[in-house]
Amino acid sequence: MPKNPPPPPGPPDPPDASAAREAPPEAPAGTPPDHISRIQAAWARERPDLDVTPQAVIGRLHRLGALLTDRLCVVYRRYGLSEGEFDVLAALRRAGAPYERAPGELAAHTMVTTGAMTKRIDRLERDGLVTRRRSATDGRGRVVALTDAGRDLIDRAFTDHMRNERTLLDTLTPQEATQLESLLTTWLSRVEPPHSTP
Repeated sequence: MPKNPPPPPGPPDPPDASAAREAPPEAPAGTPPDHISRIQAAWARERPDLDVTPQAVIGRLHRLGALLTDRLCVVYRRYGLSEGEFDVLAALRRAGAPYERAPGELAAHTMVTTGAMTKRIDRLERDGLVTRRRSATDGRGRVVALTDAGRDLIDRAFTDHMRNERTLLDTLTPQEATQLESLLTTWLSRVEPPHSTP
């Protein structure tokens, strides 16, 4: 009698997904796990089939960005400004004399919609920091320009802002800061679309 053919091989055993994933890195000796480490460890436990290692970088950048923004806004509020209003005044100041830009140009420089920009300009104009007028270089167009009071305020606020940024950055060594700048510059160049609005 012919022998029955052997049964076809079944599907291979699934690999151990958790073994294929890298465990979240441990904090340096003597350093308690931070907020992101705890979140990452919880997800690694609950979803061992997923690679949660990106959280170590993305999560910390997101949290650091929020913490830095809180610290930066302390200075803005000292001068009676919101973050967005500071951005508008700074964009006008760094344009150079006569310190003016078209509203659409301001929106592009500060990466907000024209509607949001209009509200910011309204508030700044009400406070006497900017004015809407005809362009000094193109009489056909309307521009937003710094007033003398606006220029004085942003000069003082920006000086304080740079001191604040230096204090925040000085929590790193000069070598760490240089390495971080290089890494962030490289990463940003690969993610952000090209633009020409300083």
